Amino acid sequence: MAARSTMRKPSRFLIHNSACPTPKIDASRMTDTLLLLNAGSSSLKFALYPPGGETSLVRGQIEKIGATPEFSAYSESGDVIADQKPEADADVGRCLEFLLRWLNTQFKHCTVVGAGHRVVHGGERLSAPVLIDDTIIRELETLIPFARTHQPYEIAAIKALAAINPALRQVACFDTTFHFDRPWQDRTLAIPRELSESGMRRYGFHGLSFEYIAGRLPQVLGTRADEHVIVAHLGSGASLCAMRNCKSVATTMGLTTLDGLMMGTRSGSIDPGALLYAIQERGMSAHELSDTLFRKSGLLGVSGLSNDMRELLASPHPHAKEAVELFVYRALHEIGGLAAVLGGFDALVFTAGIGEHSSKIRTMICDGLRWLGAEINESANRAHQPIISATASKIALCVIPTNEEAVIACNTAQVLGLDAKC
Repeated sequence: MAARSTMRKPSRFLIHNSACPTPKIDASRMTDTLLLLNAGSSSLKFALYPPGGETSLVRGQIEKIGATPEFSAYSESGDVIADQKPEADADVGRCLEFLLRWLNTQFKHCTVVGAGHRVVHGGERLSAPVLIDDTIIRELETLIPFARTHQPYEIAAIKALAAINPALRQVACFDTTFHFDRPWQDRTLAIPRELSESGMRRYGFHGLSFEYIAGRLPQVLGTRADEHVIVAHLGSGASLCAMRNCKSVATTMGLTTLDGLMMGTRSGSIDPGALLYAIQERGMSAHELSDTLFRKSGLLGVSGLSNDMRELLASPHPHAKEAVELFVYRALHEIGGLAAVLGGFDALVFTAGIGEHSSKIRTMICDGLRWLGAEINESANRAHQPIISATASKIALCVIPTNEEAVIACNTAQVLGLDAKC
């Protein structure tokens, strides 16, 4: 059995303060940089960052890997820098080679001194960002059953980059780290102990996003940041995190990223008996059931139209309306549970794609919390201001854009011992 990681946890991630000013990016003067990677089943998102910086030099993605890859790159302001097509049928290794050649051509004054990977699952033993070696890779492989839709592809990218450049140091940053030390009650499933001891427990995810938000809370909320806060990471994947003193005490995702809130294509929490019924009475195989729960449910499954909240809000179809209303209902249901765990809460923070950009969803959720004293300022909400609560609101209502990449850049720099003021 591998030993629990002894790598110290990084200090709370802070930005936009006097100790860590936002860097001014000038590619002609940059030298050391970090390559950040987020690998999916057929896509590879990337960004190039100065060590510990919050602003990227470039970001982009390669999509349709293994079929007809498409490469695009953007400046931090969103301007298109490149739109190309790597060779057909290129796997993740050849796509990485393409990316590295492109970066070497476009950023000649930059030297990639390390790579930071978003890795969904760190399990019970990898409790902090860690330098990757063969032992770590073997540990990550044991966690594939808990994250089949993410972990294999992240490991493949790590191995491919190591094959291209064996000397390049790589760091794994886990979505589970932020939740690692929360109370045992929120980590434990009510199942036989022999199953729990096999690793079946509630881990929690979206930790990189929640870590970033926790670092921003003092600047947005002041002294209220250390009170009871619920953060709503609402996107294609969605979860809530209850925080006390900017630390996770409860979260809605559990053993896998399927638990909790209704999501774009994922069901969220579901009666286990419904799964047994699907297997025993409908004859569904494990593969079919997994595909249904991960890729055909959520907003897409309920609406039968789309997994995109923007499209559903704009649609006149009654099934679109039902999908939106169920999404909000499930969010309120889970917020109520976390409020009970916290003993009440003082602030609600919206983040991620839907949380940051949909004023309508924010209004619907906050209206459902009026009984707790939540009052929204609609003009501030429509303008996507950081504070959207009315003056008389008993609960602070906030919108804070997340930046998981900045957390990865900071943590990677710290693990590699680089001079990162973050």
